[in-house]
Amino acid sequence: MRVGELARRTGTTIRALRYYETAGLVVPRRLGNGYREYDPIAVRLVAQIRELTALGLSVEETRPFVESIADGADDADVCAAALATYRSTITGLQERIGRLTAQREALDARLDAAAGRVTTGGAVTGRDPAGLTGTRLPSLRFHGTDGRPVELSALGPGRSIIFVYPLTGRPGVDLPNGLLEIPGARGGTEQAAWFRDHHAELRRAGAARVYGLSAQSSGYQRELVHRLRLPYPLIPDPRLTLAEDPGLPTFTAGDMTLYERLTLVAADDVIEHVFHPIAEPASHPRQVLRWLTRRAHFALDRAGTGR
Repeated sequence: MRVGELARRTGTTIRALRYYETAGLVVPRRLGNGYREYDPIAVRLVAQIRELTALGLSVEETRPFVESIADGADDADVCAAALATYRSTITGLQERIGRLTAQREALDARLDAAAGRVTTGGAVTGRDPAGLTGTRLPSLRFHGTDGRPVELSALGPGRSIIFVYPLTGRPGVDLPNGLLEIPGARGGTEQAAWFRDHHAELRRAGAARVYGLSAQSSGYQRELVHRLRLPYPLIPDPRLTLAEDPGLPTFTAGDMTLYERLTLVAADDVIEHVFHPIAEPASHPRQVLRWLTRRAHFALDRAGTGR
């Protein structure tokens, strides 16, 4: 077949085919009139090169795979050179991921440091979080992201953890203007993921149930639950009803009003403890786990002494 037909059948360009020829990977026969003539196997060779380069291999690194096909092998990757190329490419990807992760963490640190020096948004309004301790949760019903009703005044026996956060972002979607500069606005996704990763430990430490709560819509929260595979439901409160009773603090940013970040521990539907302020959202759940563990040990000590 001629070069134009090969380009059409493989979805590539004539320029790319010339490059493969120069590299000695897909070499046509020269006819007497000077035209290039490709054998039918060239379709498989070009497809293999395109598939492997899409996975991150260079054109040169595809050579052992292409040569295996040219030699008549049914499977291009069942040779020592092919396996070595796979391992080398994976190692290179891991090193690149490590460098990119370090860059992201450095940028996050600089952004958090800069955000801490910026004053933006409205003042926090609502009740002093410390004053919430000892108050009963209001008789309000929500529907969690699992579709089940959540009656705050009847959560059930045992301790309930309700971590309240301003908002979480979506991949590829910018946060509203100004929110990135607000101290404490970042970290909601990481915080939710940590509660996910240590959900079983929290349960063993005495948490009968875990909820996340924000002023974002249920659709936004369902996307987060699906993306992070959260084992607990999120509660949407876009009307900020809990800012009225029991008086959860809020702040404004532009035209948005969001909940201040805090975590409630409720026992028998009474707020037993409030975590606030929360300086590091991603690591904050460790505080909750330590608090639950201490309370469990305290209860055991009291039971042992008969007090």
